[in-house]
Amino acid sequence: MGWVSYIPSILEILLLLYVAMLDVATRLIRNDVCLVLALFGIAGQLGSPVQLAQSLIAATILFVLLLALYRRGGIGGGDVKLLVTLAIGLTPTGLIQLLTVTSLAGGVLALLHLMMRVLPYPKLAPVGSSLARRVYAIERWRHVRHAPLPYGVAIACGGIWTILSRGF
Repeated sequence: MGWVSYIPSILEILLLLYVAMLDVATRLIRNDVCLVLALFGIAGQLGSPVQLAQSLIAATILFVLLLALYRRGGIGGGDVKLLVTLAIGLTPTGLIQLLTVTSLAGGVLALLHLMMRVLPYPKLAPVGSSLARRVYAIERWRHVRHAPLPYGVAIACGGIWTILSRGF
């Protein structure tokens, strides 16, 4: 059996990396990716119906809390969707770990965006520029226009950390 048992975790991590890249590029989190992540969470809990029920209850409570935050403009709808999706299939300890690491990664992300205030405004990245230069130019441009943080990156970091903590 060996490495085959790791395939779902590897696919979840790849999906979360995709979500992070897409959030930086477009500030959107796709519904189909969240659906697949939710299905992975449910499938991982099928052996323990009690744990699945606990996870669904915790995800529902998280949804209600995040919905209130969303309605006040504190978080984006895609971020709510992604966090709740990742909560499906996690134990209460795993959910706390997800939220903690996501918060820490979000703090680092916010610090990076605060540092952008003192960095020079770049010219458009010429053709052939490195990916890092192009991303910096676009993010600096978005920052000047008060665009929201790509918090899906922080959520993806929390999700990847939680997946890796389950063990490989």
